[in-house]
Amino acid sequence: MMGVAGCGKSSLAQAVGLANGLPMIEGDDFHSPENREKMSKGISLTDEDRAGWLSSLVKEIANHPAGCVLSCSALKKAYRERLREAGGDVLFVYLDIKKAEALRRVIDRSASHFFSANLVDSQFATLESPEGEPDVMRLDAALPLIQLQEQVSRHLHDLHLSAQD
Repeated sequence: MMGVAGCGKSSLAQAVGLANGLPMIEGDDFHSPENREKMSKGISLTDEDRAGWLSSLVKEIANHPAGCVLSCSALKKAYRERLREAGGDVLFVYLDIKKAEALRRVIDRSASHFFSANLVDSQFATLESPEGEPDVMRLDAALPLIQLQEQVSRHLHDLHLSAQD
């Protein structure tokens, strides 16, 4: 699951994992303390800041050859290419959301999350849309969680069936 802060990556990843019997990996858990500190202060991460984090996520994906569900912003094409290096079939589910809605959601969760609402603008500025890339499914993040989960689960089922042919 990928997209800007507040799009619902973690919630959808958890729902898809439960519905499909796949382990869920929370990408935020792999940020260094330094990265967390920067983000809590409203300081955007650089490509260099994200390099070690992405390497850790590639290892986590590779450690789950039977499949997993990862929540990760994957804002730039280069980050997605790095994640694809884990091998196997990597599907990106892009949760597309309007900036105002993302900001509202980030503000609503601010007490329970390290991410500063001041970073929402920079997330949108950094985002390189994955539309048109291979193995990307775009979803409207404003849809109800159960509807999103059902769409992803159906797509995964269809992919599994086509792989058997």
